[in-house]
Amino acid sequence: MGFLDKLLHKEKSFPELEPSSQTAQQIEKFRDGLENLTNEVSDPLEVVPTDDTAYIFIGKPPKKFGVAWIRDGKINNFKTLVQDKNLPEMKLQLMSERLRKAYQKSDAASRYSTSIADQKVTVTESQFLAQEFRELIR
Repeated sequence: MGFLDKLLHKEKSFPELEPSSQTAQQIEKFRDGLENLTNEVSDPLEVVPTDDTAYIFIGKPPKKFGVAWIRDGKINNFKTLVQDKNLPEMKLQLMSERLRKAYQKSDAASRYSTSIADQKVTVTESQFLAQEFRELIR
């Protein structure tokens, strides 16, 4: 993002997600959870959908971001992961750093825009990024 873009607070613009695409069909599977999430957070969302899970960056990756994922109709995040697996804070920091690096490596991935509950959401098609998420939350 250029200096003037920062001053003018311009967001990156991506083409609209084609409603008939496989990625759009994957997003539809998680629409209820994504709508709930857009109502809970005001930060930008970037969704990496798969057939069984939607992985979500909250905020502005790769610099400052949180994560969530929707699986089996349930929204999870690092807080729920800590509760389920009793992870130490240092482990979470390492996980965040690994996701940061994975996000940077996926810079060339196809990204689209779609609306969820009247909020623009970025949709990223990246098997690599989805795999990194999947491995981390195991």
